[in-house]
Amino acid sequence: MKVLCVFGKHQYGDPSRGLGIEYVAFVPTLRRLGHDVIHFESWDHRVYSDFAQLNLCLLQTIERERPDVMFTVQCAYEIWLETLAEIWRRGDVATISWTTDDSWKYEQVSRFIGPFYHAMTTTYPGTVRRYHRDGIRNVMLTSWAANSVFLHAPVRAADCRIPVSFVGASHGNRARRVERLRRQGIDVACFGHGWPRGSVEADSIPAIMRNSIISLNFANALGDNQLKARTFEVPGAGGFLLTERVQGLEKVYEIGQEIAVFKNDRDLIEKVRHFLNHPDNRDAIAKAGFERTRRDHTYEIRLSELLPFALEAKAKSPRLPPRLLPESFEECLKQHRFGISQRTLRRGLVMVCSAIWGRDRGPRAARSLLWKFSWRFLRAHTFRARGWPGRVFTNLS
Repeated sequence: MKVLCVFGKHQYGDPSRGLGIEYVAFVPTLRRLGHDVIHFESWDHRVYSDFAQLNLCLLQTIERERPDVMFTVQCAYEIWLETLAEIWRRGDVATISWTTDDSWKYEQVSRFIGPFYHAMTTTYPGTVRRYHRDGIRNVMLTSWAANSVFLHAPVRAADCRIPVSFVGASHGNRARRVERLRRQGIDVACFGHGWPRGSVEADSIPAIMRNSIISLNFANALGDNQLKARTFEVPGAGGFLLTERVQGLEKVYEIGQEIAVFKNDRDLIEKVRHFLNHPDNRDAIAKAGFERTRRDHTYEIRLSELLPFALEAKAKSPRLPPRLLPESFEECLKQHRFGISQRTLRRGLVMVCSAIWGRDRGPRAARSLLWKFSWRFLRAHTFRARGWPGRVFTNLS
């Protein structure tokens, strides 16, 4: 099959932050499964003059390439509902949305875009009933996984170069938790955006995890804990995973036998000291976790289940997409304009927010305020060509 992958090549669309997990995981995996894969950049909005050009380019790419499947990861409102309706109306493309962070993002994004995709995914068991409650039946419960390219058997703790490591951005409460470990005499080598070492290339991360006696995983920086990709990547790379407890973790790994978990900062300190002092226990868990990951948790397994699900969902879907106002796509392009009203609103929001949060943070705060107002009160309108966030602020960075 021909698969059009619509998401960013780099983390958050920023080349300085290295390749994104979606690009590294999905594109090569689909090719290894024998599919013809085309990538469409949808996160780096410097590529486009505005969202109108992005959506027009996406439709032109589909017309030119005629994919069997469109596989997206949406940040928010960058792909219009009218665009998704146009693709649905073609009748020859099965559409899939791989959702991220549905613990909070369902309320803000997924429930609005869900009716316009043939297949939705979620990695949160509790969110499935929310989809069904809102009439979105075409949802598949799945999870992140390990990249089979980076599968490597573990090395002994005695042969590891790094006692304790963490790979991930420094935001939320992560810096505080790492500092608490350091005050207890436990040095943690941190890699990622915001740490002194900075970001590392995606293909360098598995070696860091494999050569660490302990690889830490914080299930979230803010809000509810989440079952993240790192949960699978560490044991898959041959590392030993010590992760924060999260709902559903016991369904993918045997706690204490294939991975180790901690429940709070005090428990984290005790567990780190235990496994540093008991390398044989650490080595046995790392080996079992690797074998479980290789058997059950690779992206080949995930996508081999997802693609048939999407094709079957498309076959069962109505011929016409969910109803929108009967305007042409050309009319949508005209409606997505940055006029006097939008210019005035943007100037006012940025001025007020800059006065409160400073010139550097002000514009981002202004975007955030308009976004929060729109999805709460204007709801699905936010994701249309006429949506205010996309017209007032022409990028998501």
